Amino acid sequence: MSIQWFPGHMAAARKKAAETLERADLVIEVVDARLPEASSNPMIRELREHRQRPCLKILNKADLADPVATRAWLDYYAGQKGVKAVALSCKKSADVARIPGLCRPLAPHRDSPLKPLRMMIMGIPNVGKSTLMNALLKRRVANVGDEPAVTKSQQRLDLDDQMTLIDTPGMMWPKIEHDSDGLMLAASHAIGRNAVIDEEVAAFLAEILLQRYPDFLAARYKQAMTGLDGPATIAAIARKRGFLLKGGSFDLEKAALTLLQDYRDGVLGRISLETPETRAAMLRAPADDPAASEVE
Repeated sequence: MSIQWFPGHMAAARKKAAETLERADLVIEVVDARLPEASSNPMIRELREHRQRPCLKILNKADLADPVATRAWLDYYAGQKGVKAVALSCKKSADVARIPGLCRPLAPHRDSPLKPLRMMIMGIPNVGKSTLMNALLKRRVANVGDEPAVTKSQQRLDLDDQMTLIDTPGMMWPKIEHDSDGLMLAASHAIGRNAVIDEEVAAFLAEILLQRYPDFLAARYKQAMTGLDGPATIAAIARKRGFLLKGGSFDLEKAALTLLQDYRDGVLGRISLETPETRAAMLRAPADDPAASEVE
């Protein structure tokens, strides 16, 4: 299933972001620690590299991600020029308090009231940009919600007399090249439900979990998963939970939504949908092979 989601306001947001970045000193890019590359908008990289702006890449929701995979991602980003990566949770004040100190060395020429450091927060929808903005300023200045694309316009606020924050709307890109990226984004709720079929997304998620975290599935649903594939796992959840439609058939949609919500809430365990190794394997495979993101 090919997933594309590019609401009209995002085209305008990209144009505005390009204009604003000209006056910013660095980019704080927020990604989902469970899928750091799939949740990184290639347009953001193009924009900041065009303006030669350094980047603090925040792997948010690190408390939900597999710590071994997260460590591998931090090592991966350590080799990229102009990028400093950190894994944290934007919901934890102690984590957020580290961010200003991480930003200052990236633009040491901007460190006074006369030359405040101008930081532009960017990322795709629903990765935690607004949560970060509110936590940094220690007050609610941005709307936070479970649905993607809550923020629709830019806002600029002073963190102190030496640092300024620019919050931007979540931006997707016009064409998602790899089906697995779209499916991972949909599973993590970065794409609106109107663009996806929940059962197909959940079956894709189940395939990854069966290969990488089968014990998490068995423990959560008290169901042996040996020999099952993605669709059969959804059916097994429906059977175990007693999700029935009128007439007695299984409610597969409800079972699919249950699996997706359990993953999103972190109740299955600490899970990462991609690693540097699976990402490399996916890029080597044909663009229309969603299974390429899974562990072989």
